[in-house]
Amino acid sequence: MTGRRRPGGPSTEPGRARHIPVLLAEVLESLRPLDGEIFVDGTFGAGGYTRAILSAANCTVLALDRDPSAILGSQSMQEEFAGRLTVVESRFSELEDVAQEQGVAPVDGVVLDIGVSSMQLDEAARGFSFMADGPLDMRMGSSGLSAADVVNHSDEEEIARILFVLGEERRSRAIARAIVRARTDAPITTTRALAEIVSRAVGGRRGDDQHPATRTFQALRIHVNDELHELARALAGAERCLKPGGRLVVVTFHSLEDRIVKRFLQERSGKESHGSRHLPQQSIKLQAPSFEIVNRRPLTPSKEELEVNPRSRSARLRAAVRTAAPAWPLDENRLAVPSADE
Repeated sequence: MTGRRRPGGPSTEPGRARHIPVLLAEVLESLRPLDGEIFVDGTFGAGGYTRAILSAANCTVLALDRDPSAILGSQSMQEEFAGRLTVVESRFSELEDVAQEQGVAPVDGVVLDIGVSSMQLDEAARGFSFMADGPLDMRMGSSGLSAADVVNHSDEEEIARILFVLGEERRSRAIARAIVRARTDAPITTTRALAEIVSRAVGGRRGDDQHPATRTFQALRIHVNDELHELARALAGAERCLKPGGRLVVVTFHSLEDRIVKRFLQERSGKESHGSRHLPQQSIKLQAPSFEIVNRRPLTPSKEELEVNPRSRSARLRAAVRTAAPAWPLDENRLAVPSADE
């Protein structure tokens, strides 16, 4: 007999009480966990969605995270849900391969919570936020170039391009020029140093009360972690991994992410593409729809959720159900995935 159980609440594990899963009720309503089903949480973080899924039904979850600290923090939850939870250190773009390796594909649902987690933002040593001084790192994993490598070794044109394309920063050239000028005196190694350079370059706070370094930090984080290309590959992996009737739920936090998810689902639901600022207007012969969109407009946090968790204000949830049609080939150009590369 299938059934539902009371969803779990915010994480209460030591050091993780600050984490509040965004749009949790809406995620569960879209996933509709039932006994015996298998789900993939491609962005485990503090395990908020995973705990809620496992508490809602007698199902199993394969969770992924590229952050070693998230894997370490998952141990108590793996013990609590022994036999029902497996956590693997991996990028979410590799979810299909991991699901096959773990012998759980095809699956009944995939959930992706895109972007940086509250724990990463709040840990100064990770270098994601300008709110507390820390090393200028921003890597979600443990390898690859850091944000400090980018700002200290990229040329001015490349820095400006990263900020403009991935941060939609209108003052990108002025900021890039200020960064290059500042690093001639000393390497830029801390979040506070970079935030101060940006603030001086743009002349204080923006009209909407946004910190002047917000878009710069966003752009560098996306670039360092290749987030938008990772997202496109994760969506395609979920498409191939889901069984007919399987549910895909994606929560995004800024327009670049949401556009990719929207375009992916629109194409694969059979809606004709009308082009974008990245691609000329065109009409294409579509394959059979591989998804049915659940909500044409993204779900957003309620007033009550915003009061409890102000960080949820920019969250957008899109959901779709997998059809029996074959998966589409991934074409990142058709999805117009922004890239700062020439």
